[in-house]
Amino acid sequence: MPFYDVPNASLFHAITYPIMAIHDAIKGKVMANGRQATARRMKMAERSQQQMALHFPDFPPSFIWHRKTNDGFTTVPRTLPIVMQAIDMQSKGQPAGHTLFCLWARSPDNPCLVIENPATFAAEAGFLGERAVDTWRKRMKKLRDLLMIQTKPGPSGEFHYILLVNPNAAVEWMKAKGMVQDGIYARFVDRLMEVGAYGEIEAVHECWNAQKAASDAAAAAAAAEKAAPDTGQTEPKST
Repeated sequence: MPFYDVPNASLFHAITYPIMAIHDAIKGKVMANGRQATARRMKMAERSQQQMALHFPDFPPSFIWHRKTNDGFTTVPRTLPIVMQAIDMQSKGQPAGHTLFCLWARSPDNPCLVIENPATFAAEAGFLGERAVDTWRKRMKKLRDLLMIQTKPGPSGEFHYILLVNPNAAVEWMKAKGMVQDGIYARFVDRLMEVGAYGEIEAVHECWNAQKAASDAAAAAAAAEKAAPDTGQTEPKST
């Protein structure tokens, strides 16, 4: 059974274990894409620095933000703007894309974060007033429904512990469920290729194929066991 069809309570394990099982098979492909992306980023950074020196030579350095010299930053997928659009298209009237961005902005460069004060997260997502937290919780439920996050309850309520799912994998799951428009998905795939992350999508399909193979094998074994004749001898009843 693919992980996207199991109940939410066991979803984390259903995602994690199959990926670990096939990790060695796909590691080389992802690492190769990663090395290519790193080289591409270095070239882009050098070009950007040259363009900055040419077009903005006198701009005060104190007004420039750079992650290697400034504090207060985290790492986010470059595809996140398109991911947010895909989310909002599935939550019309209650767009949840910005709520996801706020979670990523709060993450400690690790996919797991703890929400001690939901009101703070609600305010940062743009929700104010008496029903701010309730509105935020609705957006969080939508993100969970779209596989963008996994959640565990804790002292602050239903959304105390948050696991940020790889949004690239989540969009691919949404596409498999018919939840992504063709135009958005095309731009999403183009961006993945630009940043050298298409291997992540291939890894998702490797995971699904491994799960299907395991499920088919288990079903075949169960069917064979059921079809096998019972050769056991029944002992006569004592009188």
